[in-house]
Amino acid sequence: MAQTDSNASADEVPEGGVVTEDPADHSVWPLWEVFVRSSRGLSHVHAGSLHAPDAAMALRNARDLYTRRNEGTSIWVIPAAQVVASDPDSKGGYFESAKGKAYRHATYYTQSEGVPHL
Repeated sequence: MAQTDSNASADEVPEGGVVTEDPADHSVWPLWEVFVRSSRGLSHVHAGSLHAPDAAMALRNARDLYTRRNEGTSIWVIPAAQVVASDPDSKGGYFESAKGKAYRHATYYTQSEGVPHL
């Protein structure tokens, strides 16, 4: 990420007028959310967060931080800015069953007589 800084003094600006960000400055690195799957057939579980300059480095750092002793089989890293979540205070609209639509649940139906394996 290069940017031109017109307010910088001549001593601070390298030849060509382009000021580059210091890659060691961790405050500009994006936050990544890490999900780890412990074994095949299981779901990925949120393991934590980390800062990294790009996806490849986030994946390597996640491996080093969250999968020790061969305990993981898969890692996902996702930019935290891309995570969208529902509001916990308005859970009713998302998770409650629609009124008058009990037929959407298996408990609504009775077991038929004479039908095997049901």
